[in-house]
Amino acid sequence: MRVLSRLFRRRFLEELAAVHRRGQLRFFGEYAALTDPAVFAQWLAPLRACEWVVYAKRPFAGPEAVLAYLSRYTHRVAISNQRLVALDERGVTFRWKDYRAKGRTRYKTMTLGAHEFMRRFLLHVLPGGFHRIRHYGLLANPVRRQNLAKVRGLLHVVPAASTQPDDTGPAMRPAFICRHCGAPMIVIEVLQRSAPIRAPPAQRAAA
Repeated sequence: MRVLSRLFRRRFLEELAAVHRRGQLRFFGEYAALTDPAVFAQWLAPLRACEWVVYAKRPFAGPEAVLAYLSRYTHRVAISNQRLVALDERGVTFRWKDYRAKGRTRYKTMTLGAHEFMRRFLLHVLPGGFHRIRHYGLLANPVRRQNLAKVRGLLHVVPAASTQPDDTGPAMRPAFICRHCGAPMIVIEVLQRSAPIRAPPAQRAAA
C-alpha cells in the first residue's frame, strides 16, 4: 500500500502538471490565479509531501472472485445491441445476467431512465490514451513487433523466415499479408467461381 501510494501520487501530480503546461486546465473565480505557472507550482507543492491513501485490502471471496469479475469486462463492450429490449417513455429496457443466481432465473430485465442508463454506460468508456486490459501484454497489437524483437534478442533466438527459399532463387515476399499483425497469410484452398444460374430460354409454342 505504501509503494502504491507513492507511485500513484507521483504519476498523478506529474500528469496534472503536464496538463497545466499544455494549457488544458481552466480556472475561474477565486482560483483564477492558478493559471500562472509559478502560483500553480506553489499550490501543488504541499500535495507532494502529504500522504496519499490507497484503498487496498484482501478481497472477501479471494483473488479468484476478482478475476472472475474483471474477466467479464476485458473482451466486451459495456452492453451489446442484442441486450437492448425496448426504448419508450419509461426509459431503456435491457437484459442482464445475475451471476449469483442459477438456471433460467439468472437472466432478467431492467428498465432505467435514459439519463441513468447513459450515466452507467459512460462509466465504462475509457478516457483518451487508455486501453482495456486485453490490449496489454507481450503480444499487444500496438507494440507487438517491438516486444517480439526484444524478447528474441534477450533469448538469442533468430526469427524463422516467413517463406522457405527454393533451389532456384531467394525467398519471395508473400503475396498476402495480414494488415492487423503483419504475418503472411497462407492460401489453403482456391474456390472456383460457379457458373451463373440462368433461367432456361422460353419455348415458343408450335403453330
